[in-house]
Amino acid sequence: MAATAIERLQRHGAVYERLGVTPIINANGTQTVLGGSIMEPEVVQAMAEAAGAMVRLKDLNDRAGEIIAKHTGAEAGLVTAGGAAGLMLQMAACIAGTDRDKIKRLPDSAGIKSEFVIKRNHDSEFVQAWRQAGGAPVWVGTRDGAAADELEAAIGENTVALAFIASRWHSDSFNGLDEMIDVGRRHSVPVIVDAAAMLPPPENLRRFIEHGADMVCFSGGKAIKGPQSAGVLCGRKYLMEAAALNSSPNEAVGRPAKVCKEEIVGLVTALERYVRRDHSADQRRWRGYCETIAGAIDDLPRVSTSVEQDDWLRPVPELSVVLGAEWRGPSASEIVLTMAEGAPPIMIEDSRRVGEDIFANPHGLLPGEAEVVGERLRAAMTSN
Repeated sequence: MAATAIERLQRHGAVYERLGVTPIINANGTQTVLGGSIMEPEVVQAMAEAAGAMVRLKDLNDRAGEIIAKHTGAEAGLVTAGGAAGLMLQMAACIAGTDRDKIKRLPDSAGIKSEFVIKRNHDSEFVQAWRQAGGAPVWVGTRDGAAADELEAAIGENTVALAFIASRWHSDSFNGLDEMIDVGRRHSVPVIVDAAAMLPPPENLRRFIEHGADMVCFSGGKAIKGPQSAGVLCGRKYLMEAAALNSSPNEAVGRPAKVCKEEIVGLVTALERYVRRDHSADQRRWRGYCETIAGAIDDLPRVSTSVEQDDWLRPVPELSVVLGAEWRGPSASEIVLTMAEGAPPIMIEDSRRVGEDIFANPHGLLPGEAEVVGERLRAAMTSN
């Protein structure tokens, strides 16, 4: 299996090698910096077919939007140029709506209502995408959160949205959302949600809309396994109509975030494949990969391994490695570096969680690669 996995990597990675770029084995999850995920052959084939014919883009966008609406439970949908572009279009829709003059002005929002209320503990680099449309954040609360009355007090005459980042690192990503939606309803202010990395579980495709969010975006190139540069935006019809007008191919703030016909077809194909796939089988396979890697190192002295999973922080089973107090081998960061500098490079991570030194996320592994990761991890840990 390991030899077959290396052969496959060499075969599919040949195009990168010709460019002088080394392909990797990804045991660190669906991260954008690692290319997201690998598209299924059915998706690649659909994109290749789409490349052979022309189409009116509005017709394709409209049909793709109907399919997105069907699978998310929203009133309308749109394929975007990734999750971040979805955030930008959310804000553009809330600021400019369908007003052609305002659409032409963005991201210059001077003199236009453009404030969005957001909790201080939801601050992240992705807030920049809302700013790119001309949005001005109004921060509420502390790093520990914000109460409903604080949210209400922050709403003013220039407020166009309440913004919410759903994250596995935010304990309030559903209870807090319900509270924000209640506030938004009382003040007739839309609630926009960044749920880019909230798949799996597949139920989340509908969950945010069912809770009452007005607009939600997802990455299309992570769990959905579509093109990395594609995303899903869904929500209320009037807001989605505005998002479309603020998007490419229109001359608007979203024009640089163009989505080509091949990516639209690829995303829709991947989305339909995602909703019908056997997610339980995925979970069993991922757990098996973790157990394979663990089996390669769990006999090492002063090393403990476990497969960690929960409904929220770790919806995909992950391998957790703890180096005991008496561990005298390489440090976690040295082990990770050794893995990344090997041939082929293998991406794992020294942990961001208390009480854990190394973890591996199997979401991006292909058959046979777990054996390679296990062999290399053992070698890296015993290199001293």
